[in-house]
Amino acid sequence: MTLESIGLSPSTLVFIVLGLTLVAFIWGRFRYDLVALAALLGSVMLGLVPADDAFAGFGHPAVITVAAVLVLSRGFERSGVVDVIANQVLKVGERLLLQLLVLVGTVVVLSGVMNNVGALALLLPVAMRLAREHNTSPSLLLMPLAFGSLLGGLTTLIGTPPNIIIAAYRGNMTGENFGMFSFSPVGIVVALAGLIFIVLVGWRLTPKRSGQAAADDMFDTANYLVELNVTEDSKANGLTLQQLRDELDETIPVLAVVREDNRRAGYQFHGVLREGDILLLEAGPDELKLLEDKVGLSAIAEPEEPEDGQEQRVDAEKSDERQPVDTEGLQLIEAVVRNDSMMINRSVRQLRLNHQFGLHLVAVARDGGRLKQRLRDIRFQTGDVLLLQGSENEIADSLSTLGCLPLANRELHLGQPRKLAVSVGIFALAIAAMMFDLLPAAVAMSTAALVSLLIGVLPLRDGYQAIDGPVIVLLAAMLPVGEALETSGGADIIADALLRFGVEWPIVVSLVGLFLLSMLLSNVVNNAAAALLMAPIAASLANGFDASLDPFLMVVAVSASCAFLTPIGHQSNTLVLGPGGYRFGDYWKLGLPLSLVVMAAAIPAILWVWPL
Repeated sequence: MTLESIGLSPSTLVFIVLGLTLVAFIWGRFRYDLVALAALLGSVMLGLVPADDAFAGFGHPAVITVAAVLVLSRGFERSGVVDVIANQVLKVGERLLLQLLVLVGTVVVLSGVMNNVGALALLLPVAMRLAREHNTSPSLLLMPLAFGSLLGGLTTLIGTPPNIIIAAYRGNMTGENFGMFSFSPVGIVVALAGLIFIVLVGWRLTPKRSGQAAADDMFDTANYLVELNVTEDSKANGLTLQQLRDELDETIPVLAVVREDNRRAGYQFHGVLREGDILLLEAGPDELKLLEDKVGLSAIAEPEEPEDGQEQRVDAEKSDERQPVDTEGLQLIEAVVRNDSMMINRSVRQLRLNHQFGLHLVAVARDGGRLKQRLRDIRFQTGDVLLLQGSENEIADSLSTLGCLPLANRELHLGQPRKLAVSVGIFALAIAAMMFDLLPAAVAMSTAALVSLLIGVLPLRDGYQAIDGPVIVLLAAMLPVGEALETSGGADIIADALLRFGVEWPIVVSLVGLFLLSMLLSNVVNNAAAALLMAPIAASLANGFDASLDPFLMVVAVSASCAFLTPIGHQSNTLVLGPGGYRFGDYWKLGLPLSLVVMAAAIPAILWVWPL
């Protein structure tokens, strides 16, 4: 197939491919890495990208740098660098403004020296613990924390993928990349402006949950725990727990089995049930009916108001009125499904949570509310909050493998002092090599990651798990497509439209237009993809004005990370969606004024540091 046979110009075909790609990104039916790969292959088939260069993006310095930074970020986590900081954060008092200042300020600093999603993931449990200990609504803390991680990523080269992409693009255009701290003068100004706004004003624009929801866990477990009695006539009598599950054809988790006042956790009970046993489990009305109809298990009578010595059945609809059950020792934990989790779009049965990972799923919350459907029918989504039960010694490893972030019962581990010092030393040497132009960023970061793996700061398995495969594929696939936008003349067409718009206005007006276009794009597609697409447009615009390239690229770098309007614009936003109980429409209320604050601070700072 050739362009001549189709009868369309290369720029028109590029716009068609990019239009379909953006629609697919916004639709969200398919993962963004698959969409990006489809866009790449479509561009190759249409002759927009040479076949020999189709997969050159996988060796691009920007892609290698992003992968290395992800590995180093996981090394910081394992060595205890961040936990030392987090342990100090937990000492903050109960004043909300101080909590916000310390939390958001800390994530801003951390996001400058590690991947911003990793920084948020490490401080998210700390914020949840602060909320519980000081009776603060998590919704007041988590969105500011997520937005703070985006602001912190602006301050250095490695803070966020758009900075790495823009630096590499400048290298291709001028022969000289932006350095490690080239972004710092503007990034620090923007981050400080955003931090001050969030702490003093912005948090008031976040939704506020009720006091009970704020003080307690996402799941009030005691309100949903029921005790079922195994009678002589029960079909469950003589069955193992696995046989009971097979009989029910349902994954209702048995949290504990009580026999003669001795309680054993469900995952530790391997015998058969017998008359007089009490099963402690989490169930709603539908599950209670299923248990009674299929295996003859019914709820134990309430102790109050007995009539003629007969047991009263507990009405499932009144289960919330039961006296709280002692859950000590049940080893329940809350966790949020990360964007890179293997659980996404899969069910309990497909994952074999119990057999393969030793975990029982107790409940699932989404969009701030507990899902009422059967557990086996739920397909997990990014941001879901799970209530799980498992072995205390193994649950951390299981959650890590699954790609879940623990929110509750997470103890801070201060790591090993030797590894902590070594981890910091390796990173410092890599930064020094970049600052003094001894090594390119991709080589310096990759060397630091390799050394961390070789000396055991990070196990090799964890190193591979730290690399976010979908993001790597997205970057590698969109790089050639972005180049096609430039080589086809599509970027010039968009830039000409902006030039005509701003021909009678100062150049700063066109910079504002470029900022708004890039910012809006980053809120509906991955921010790295936004930077890839907007960089050639910025270059064409700079060429049209016969101005310096740098301020235009800096505008794209900042605006591509301003994904404050939606939960899908950035992984950090998605990560707090479930734990914060937010809805899609909650983000713009704080995100829109914050975006305007960032733009108002960024453009003057850019023009001051990088003159036209």
